[in-house]
Amino acid sequence: MSRLLDRLQEEIDALDALSLRRRRQIAETACAPEQTLTLAGAAAPRTMLGFSSNDYLGLAAHPALAKAWAEGAALYGTGSGGSHLILGHSRAHAQLEERLADWMSPFIPQARSLFFCTGYMANLAVLSALGGADAVIFSESLNHASLIDGARLAKARVERYPHCDVAALDTQLASCDAPVKIIVSDAVFSMDGNIAPVAELLALAERHDAWLVIDDAHGFGVLGATGRGVPEALGLRSERLVLVGTLGKAAGVSGAFVAAHRTVVDYLVQRARPYIFTTAAPPAVAHALLASLALIEGEEGAERRARLLARIAQLRSGLKAVLPADGSAWLAESPTAIQPLIVGDNARAMRIMAQLDGHGLRVGAIRPPTVPAGTARLRIALSASHGEGDVARLVDALGEALFRPAKEAA
Repeated sequence: MSRLLDRLQEEIDALDALSLRRRRQIAETACAPEQTLTLAGAAAPRTMLGFSSNDYLGLAAHPALAKAWAEGAALYGTGSGGSHLILGHSRAHAQLEERLADWMSPFIPQARSLFFCTGYMANLAVLSALGGADAVIFSESLNHASLIDGARLAKARVERYPHCDVAALDTQLASCDAPVKIIVSDAVFSMDGNIAPVAELLALAERHDAWLVIDDAHGFGVLGATGRGVPEALGLRSERLVLVGTLGKAAGVSGAFVAAHRTVVDYLVQRARPYIFTTAAPPAVAHALLASLALIEGEEGAERRARLLARIAQLRSGLKAVLPADGSAWLAESPTAIQPLIVGDNARAMRIMAQLDGHGLRVGAIRPPTVPAGTARLRIALSASHGEGDVARLVDALGEALFRPAKEAA
């Protein structure tokens, strides 16, 4: 093995020693609470009850969306054939952008939308395009990696502000004389599940003449009366609001969008390199997403959101009854489908995950650098497709794992 390969292997071995190595599993069946998985190192697949998916409304395997995807493929084929600015912008893409703009028009004056292959690309596009050399980006300290990388890609100076600390951000904005100021935050924090003070952030944007870029990846489809996300849930409206929404989570398909004032979207079409220089997503994806939006805003979407809220309440009530009294594990304060059970130590998180695997339950263990050192956790993600019995089974298994270490349980 060459010295270059030796160097890489040493780093991988160091991750192993710290219980930080990441491993993939293989999903053998469609996304659903019960799914056949081949876990890393396993000789054979097994059916497990999962609590790690971001399929919050249980739409990822919905028959209506599969049918719409097939219809889209029959109409447009399997590939787009080019970038949006060359050949790849299909009628399906245009209809989806028009529909999303209509969805966001109550919250953003003269709203337009732009469809992206992924949420990561959308965040890179927005921040690198708006964050020119004359700008300062004010970035939430717990922002998603895609927002962090978008800020790094921008030419703007970047200042971080403490988690959900509106007063500190106000002070930073007041002392900034840059002609362009950009506040950027997750709407729902992906590892903690709490909701950012978006209304207060928007008030600061108005006061300090700044853009507010909000990544609503985990709120879109779930929050608000019709699932339009944080702007609907909080009753926001401003031309300063630039909203990124993910379409591969609660919407159950793939891709993402940016919704903003028409001038912002026109600017992104001219300047956003991750949009300009990539092949457009298959039109069938956009066609399926039109069906997804209809489900989300309709009666079925409302019923699914209600079921999800019921499972969240059940889990929180059940776990609080079985948590150790010594505070060695605690449930983060989260009103959303993301429910982190924080256990602190990396090895402990991996041990509990393995114990749950033994019960046929799959919950992801999240460790640094994704979360701060000392806050390793089981990131429980709930879906409207989970039943009462599913959640009760998880609570019982977690109660056992928290009080009986693996060697004792064996």
